[in-house]
Amino acid sequence: MKINNPERLYVRRALLPTGWAENVLLVFNADGRIEAVEREANGASPPLPLTAMPALIDGHIHGAAGADVMDDSPQGLATIAGFLAEHGVGAFLATTVTAEHADIERALRQVKAGQQHGLAGAELLGSYLEGPFFTARHKGAHPERLLHEPQKTLLERWIALAQGSLHSVALAPEYDASMALIPWLKAHGIRVMIGHSNAGYDLACQALAQGADGVVHCYNGMNGLHHREPGMVGAALTTADCQVELIADGHHVHPAAMRIARRCCGERLLLISDAMRAAGMPAGDYMLGEEPVHMREGIVRTEEGSLAGSVLTLDRAVDVLARACDISLAQAWLHGSLYPARALGIADRLGSIEAGKQASLTLLGAQDAVAATLVKGAWAYRNEMLF
Repeated sequence: MKINNPERLYVRRALLPTGWAENVLLVFNADGRIEAVEREANGASPPLPLTAMPALIDGHIHGAAGADVMDDSPQGLATIAGFLAEHGVGAFLATTVTAEHADIERALRQVKAGQQHGLAGAELLGSYLEGPFFTARHKGAHPERLLHEPQKTLLERWIALAQGSLHSVALAPEYDASMALIPWLKAHGIRVMIGHSNAGYDLACQALAQGADGVVHCYNGMNGLHHREPGMVGAALTTADCQVELIADGHHVHPAAMRIARRCCGERLLLISDAMRAAGMPAGDYMLGEEPVHMREGIVRTEEGSLAGSVLTLDRAVDVLARACDISLAQAWLHGSLYPARALGIADRLGSIEAGKQASLTLLGAQDAVAATLVKGAWAYRNEMLF
């Protein structure tokens, strides 16, 4: 049976830019945008027992449900998009890993095609190039033999074949070429993140001053905070406008370190999943790019024992952050919705519930579990038991 997309939704409450509102009527237009938000609406029927939130945005994810961005498969991207919608995510950046150049190029082309044709799930915002421009000390799951200095000619090729879909590039700032390439990438409209690096505080600050936007999964893949050498973590926490990714799964970062990051960064703190293909799957052995990894008790590690992505979902990350920092659901949710929208330059259409914005929403039911996800006004996921 075909489920028609809604022209309006009347919900018990909604998280609006001004805060919580009760009995809210949301009216959608044919273009998949919010036409009107009516507060304290008096409908002919009672409101649905649901809470409307701006859809989550996962700005750094490699895979889920057995699929990976590096699979060079349209079905793989569709599987990831569908899985994300089940967890309240309305948009995502498909993130690569270090691999042979030909494999990275195939992934970039596949993301461009997926963006052009659209996916039945979360909206594909573009690609995020994580590797191969890293150094060995904090390589994580990136194969050392394939790491190398960023090259302008190679980036020119990848930007051209991505045809406008390459959104973000991560690199280690200690390479000689990195400092010159940061402003060059920015001039091409590409967000630059630093990480998987042995850079100290001063070099990290220099890269941020050159125009780098932020750090890749803070605390992981970088030098930590020390009172005589603050490291890249110190640069991230103390530099105004530095975007700070955080994997809030309870394994990558201690709750106290999450509290430190939030207190230092405020709205600069961005929840990401960094999930790989084992997310939503049983414990076992998997591949992350070219590297065999093992998932046991919700933790993914390489054969060397390094953490290798996660099996985190962003709805769970919100809950973990709320508990770690003793903040409300609404406060934690913004770190996965509005603040990523601002960081990714898409807050003009995503990240909040207001007239004129895209109708990409997460509907929460009992115990704040995801009941449905709307993307551009269309059902991307819906639990029929709740409607």
